[in-house]
Amino acid sequence: MRLLPAGVSADARLLLVARSLRALGDGMVAVVLPAHLLAVGFDAFQVGVLTTAALLGAALLTLALGALGHRIRRRPLLLLAAGMMVATGTGFGLLDGWWPLLLVACVGTLNPSAGDLGIAVPLEHALLAQQVGAADRTALFARYSLLGSLAAAAGALLATLPEPAAAALGVPLVRVLPAAFGVYALLGLVVLALYRRLPKAPAAEARPPAPLGPSRGIVYRLALLFSLDAFAGGFVVQSLLALWLFQRFGLSLAAAGAFFFWSSVLTAFSYLVAVRIARRIGLVNTMVFTHLPANLLLVLAPLMPTLPFALGCLMLRSALAQMDVPTRTSYVMAVVTPAERLAAASFTQLPRSLATALSPVLAGALLGLSAQGWPLVIGGGLKIVYDLLLLAAFRRVKAPEEP
Repeated sequence: MRLLPAGVSADARLLLVARSLRALGDGMVAVVLPAHLLAVGFDAFQVGVLTTAALLGAALLTLALGALGHRIRRRPLLLLAAGMMVATGTGFGLLDGWWPLLLVACVGTLNPSAGDLGIAVPLEHALLAQQVGAADRTALFARYSLLGSLAAAAGALLATLPEPAAAALGVPLVRVLPAAFGVYALLGLVVLALYRRLPKAPAAEARPPAPLGPSRGIVYRLALLFSLDAFAGGFVVQSLLALWLFQRFGLSLAAAGAFFFWSSVLTAFSYLVAVRIARRIGLVNTMVFTHLPANLLLVLAPLMPTLPFALGCLMLRSALAQMDVPTRTSYVMAVVTPAERLAAASFTQLPRSLATALSPVLAGALLGLSAQGWPLVIGGGLKIVYDLLLLAAFRRVKAPEEP
C-alpha cells in the first residue's frame, strides 16, 4: 500500500509533516497536562475549567477564520498558528499560576483532546483538498489522519518520560513536567519553518465575495450535527480520560502514556480500513456504522469491574471510534464548491470546538464528585444519538465520486 496517493505534490507532503509534528506535541501535552495541573495544586474541577478554556479559545479563533479567512492568504495564517504554538508551549512551561495559565489556554493552541482542533486544521484541509482528484481525496485525508494519530501515539509515549527522568535526577516530578511544554514550543518552531516553505499565493488570486455560497444550507446542517458529536466528545477528551484513569484505578503517568500510545496506534491504522469501507458502502454509512459500536464500548467502560476490562473496552473503541474522521473531512470537502472549502472546514469545525469546550467543565465537576465514570456514559450516549440523526439526515446526500 502506498504511503500517499500517486501524484501528491510537495506542498501536500509539507502539510502532512507539519500535521505530524503538531500531533506529536498534542499527544504529549494531552497526557502531561492533567498530571502537571494536579502536581502544581489544582483540583479536577479546575482541570476541567482550563480544558474548557483551551477549547473555547480554539473555537473563537476558528470563528474568526471562517468569517474572514476567505479574504486572507492561507500561508500567513498558518505561520500565525505555528507562532501561537511556540507561545503556548513557552507560557505553560514558565507559568504555574491559575490566572496566567487560564489566559494562555484561552488564547493559545493547547489541545487537550489530542485530536484535530485549532485554526491550522481547516487551513490544512482546504489546501490538501486542492492536491488530488475526487477519487483519491478520502485516501489522502486518511493518510493525513493516519500520520497525525501515529505522531499523537508517539507523543503519548513521550509523556511517560518525566517520571523516570525525575527519579534519575532525584527531583520532584513537578520540577520535570514543564520540560514537556518546552518540547511543545520547539515543535512549534519546526512547524513554523515548514509552513514558511509553502509557496505564496499570487497577489491577484481571486477571493470569493462571501465565505459560503450555494452550499450554505448543507454546511449549517452538518455543523449542527457535528456540534452534538463534539459536545459528547468533550466529556471524554484525552486529558479528562487520563484523569479518570488516574482517579478510578490509580494508573501511573507512565502506564497512561503507554495505553494512549497503543490506542492511538490502533486508531491510526483504522483510517486506512475506513477508506476501503467507504469505497464499498459510502462515506456517511462508514461514519455511522463504525461509530455506533465504538460508542457502545465507551458506555460500557466505566461499568467494568477491573482496570484490564476497562482498558480493553477503551482499546477496542480506539480501533473503531475515529474511522469517521477522514471520511467526515472528505465528505465536507466533497459536498461544497472549491471556493467554499476553507469556510466549510472552519464552520463545521467551529461548532465542534464550541461544543467541545462546554462539556469538559461538566465532566471535571462530575469527576470531582465521583470517579465512577459518568462522563463516559453521558458522552457515549449522546454520540449514539448523533449517529442516528446523521444517518437520517444525510444518507441520501452522496459525494460526487459515490454511485
